[in-house]
Amino acid sequence: MKNCEANDVWIAKKIYDDAESQYYENLSKNDGASTSTIDVEAFKFIEKRVVEYQKSINEILDHLKSLSLRVSAIESAIAPSQSVHEINLKQQSHKIEDEPEDIDLFASDSEEESAEAAKIREERLSAYAAKKSKKPALIAKSNIIIDVKPWESETDMKIMEENVRKIETDGLLWGASKLVPLAYGIHKLQISCVVEDEKVSIDWLTEQIEALEEYVQSVDIAAFNKI
Repeated sequence: MKNCEANDVWIAKKIYDDAESQYYENLSKNDGASTSTIDVEAFKFIEKRVVEYQKSINEILDHLKSLSLRVSAIESAIAPSQSVHEINLKQQSHKIEDEPEDIDLFASDSEEESAEAAKIREERLSAYAAKKSKKPALIAKSNIIIDVKPWESETDMKIMEENVRKIETDGLLWGASKLVPLAYGIHKLQISCVVEDEKVSIDWLTEQIEALEEYVQSVDIAAFNKI
C-alpha cells in the first residue's frame, strides 16, 4: 500500500504539471479574456483530470486486491502436512517397498565385474599372507655364564672344555671361556653360551655337562640374562 501511495503522489504531480501547461496555453490563446474566467476553467480542468486519474487508480487497487484474495485462497487449499519434501519421501518409500527382496542393491552390474573384484581381493590376501610369513618372528634368547668345576687340580681343563663344547643342539651357541682360580691350585672353567629359550632348557644343558663325570664335579649358573 505504501508503494501505491507513492505512485498516487507521482501521478497527481503529473496531473498538476499537465494542468499548469494547459493553463498557460489557454492563457496565451484567450487574449483579452478576464483572468478570473480562465482561472475557473483551469481549476475545473484540473479537478476533472484528478477525478479521472483517481478513478483509474481505484480500479487498479481493486484488481490487485482481487488477485491477493485469489492467491490466499489457493494457498489455504494446500494441506500443511503435504509439503513437497514429504510427498517426495513418501514416493521414495513406496518405491523401495515395491522392490523385490531378493535384489542385491550393492551387487555388481555384471558377473564379469564381480569375478574381477573377487580375483583382486584374493590376490591382495595372498600377497598379505606371503608378506606376513616372510616377517621374522621374535625369538626369545638368553645369555648364560656357566661355572664348571673339576675334581682335582690334576684335571686337564683344556680337554674338559673341549668336551663341554662338543655338546651341540639346535638353538645352542657356545661363547668365550676362561679359567678362574678357586683354591689349592684348582681352577674352574667359566664358559658363556647363548640359547634359544624355546629350544634349549637350562636343566637339560646342566645335565649334559654333568654327564662328563670323568672331568666335571659340579655345574653352577653364574649369570643368566634375557636377550
